[in-house]
Amino acid sequence: MGAGWGGAAALPGAAMLRRSLWLCLCLCSCPGSGLRIHEYLYFQVLSPGDIRYIFTATPAKDFGGVFNTRYDQIHLVPADPPEACGELNNGVFIQDQIALVERGGCSFLSKTRVIQEHGGRAVIIADNAYDNDSFYIEMIQDSTRRTADIPALFLLGRDGYMIRRSLEQHGLPWAVISIPVNVTSIPTYEMMQPPWTFW
Repeated sequence: MGAGWGGAAALPGAAMLRRSLWLCLCLCSCPGSGLRIHEYLYFQVLSPGDIRYIFTATPAKDFGGVFNTRYDQIHLVPADPPEACGELNNGVFIQDQIALVERGGCSFLSKTRVIQEHGGRAVIIADNAYDNDSFYIEMIQDSTRRTADIPALFLLGRDGYMIRRSLEQHGLPWAVISIPVNVTSIPTYEMMQPPWTFW
């Protein structure tokens, strides 16, 4: 494979430099208020163990709240139905937890409000393009002038698919996650990112 991006193991110094530069680009912000397109938020799946990785998500641009609390162990519950455009069959499990929702069927804001109405603390909306492992979509307000108070995050389609697939394989109703994770405090050699995603 050579010494390109895929040859990080052969060049640990170069890989560390690349990751440090990337983190600097991601975490540096400009003066002013509001979210910027290059802001990222990270969470780690603690169980099931086969997807115990740190995932990258992007906050909604102009709606939703922010994480004022770090949750060391909270349930990530896939919504039923997955698009969460109306009443949920498993809404009781989403109360005080975080919902994993699939894009499509209604606006990002509508999904966020459904999860909020079911008592969810936040919503992670995964792209419905399961092969999307690199393109982040900017989640914006719809035209209804409604609001939402809980945080809303966008997750790559491949990441959402792999989390749901693991839960189905293990017969589990939810994953356990830690959110948000401060990646700058994690040594490079301990950074467990999904093997199917480059970041």
